[in-house]
Amino acid sequence: MRVLVVGSGGREHALAWKLAQSPRLEALHAAPGNPGIARLGECHPVRAGDAEGLLALCRELGVDLVVIGPEAPLVAGLADTLRHAGVAAFGPSRAAARIEGSKSFAKDVLEAAGVPTAAQLAVARPPCVVKADGLAAGKGVFVCRTQEELDRGLRAAAEFGDEVLIEELVEGEEISLFVLTDGYEATPLAPAQDFKQIGDADTGPNTGGMGAYSPVPGLGESEVDELVDTVHRPVLAELARRGTPFTGLLYAGLMLTDDGPRVLEFNCRFGDPETQSILPRLEGDLLAALAGAATGALDSGLIPADSAAVTVVLAAGDYPERGDSGTPIEGVGEAEAAGALVFHAGTARHGRSLVTNGGRILNVTAVGDDLVAARATAYDAVGRISFSGMRLRNDIGLAAAEGHVRG
Repeated sequence: MRVLVVGSGGREHALAWKLAQSPRLEALHAAPGNPGIARLGECHPVRAGDAEGLLALCRELGVDLVVIGPEAPLVAGLADTLRHAGVAAFGPSRAAARIEGSKSFAKDVLEAAGVPTAAQLAVARPPCVVKADGLAAGKGVFVCRTQEELDRGLRAAAEFGDEVLIEELVEGEEISLFVLTDGYEATPLAPAQDFKQIGDADTGPNTGGMGAYSPVPGLGESEVDELVDTVHRPVLAELARRGTPFTGLLYAGLMLTDDGPRVLEFNCRFGDPETQSILPRLEGDLLAALAGAATGALDSGLIPADSAAVTVVLAAGDYPERGDSGTPIEGVGEAEAAGALVFHAGTARHGRSLVTNGGRILNVTAVGDDLVAARATAYDAVGRISFSGMRLRNDIGLAAAEGHVRG
């Protein structure tokens, strides 16, 4: 099969890396891609939001399957444009992608499906959670325990658009759980936990994600199946009932409370950086699984290995306020030689030099027999990479590796 991966971040590099292992792959392309993906296939200077340009590229290359990474093109209807032209696409329709594009729409679906979620509040009083209704690149959620935090959260959320939701603050362990789906059947992938705030011990502003690990202690196959039955399958049934079946990757952000799971959010695509920890643990043919979901014949054959993975994000010094570009990056080859996978998230080539080109620059992932071993390898590799202003968290997976539960 000839495959086109749409996007340019660490998630897309991880997808390309796993797809490149498929015996069914004939050619791998990416648009626009990044220097890491360019080592695996051919990158093309077409933006992820340019639907007509991507369709023309598919026709030129004879693409059999398009794997859409970012949420914005999905919410804008890229999958519809491709399918209407006869190109198979892994990703939901514009109508189904509203599950991420509009938090108020997601609330309506959850209520109709009878899925437990955080209660919506009519009045903003701390403690509560303030959410921007539309897309915010993972930065539109504000936990407000004081009036001062609430005032800041309301102002910040309003910058993403007019609509703001106020929800009760639910406490517990937060996890990410993905399912592959053809619109009706659902196959879960291994659960992961990500770290959204910029600083150690969950301090500072929210980001797109500063790291992740998988698996999550205490969530075995039976617990995952129960969560999928409680959360994902009712939502898939409700979307199908509305005439907008969801095909692709349905990602639930869940809080495991003392009173059971509560849905915090739904996303319509692979999570970033959770994907970078989940895919290296998967045994099986990812291309076959994604093609099956895209064509209505889900049969994943994907099994998580009995291992653990930890991903550490290396970000620009001023992230999440702003990114960085043009700063030389050293040590990637040394990190890979030390046993890590280095996924490019915001990089570019300047002549022969690798330089920064974004907010989150690199994702360093290591696989080990357990979280302790995976952490050790990941942070050893991180220590071999350097660029001016490099920012990271030092506690990714630490509590889980020590046998504690993050609250």
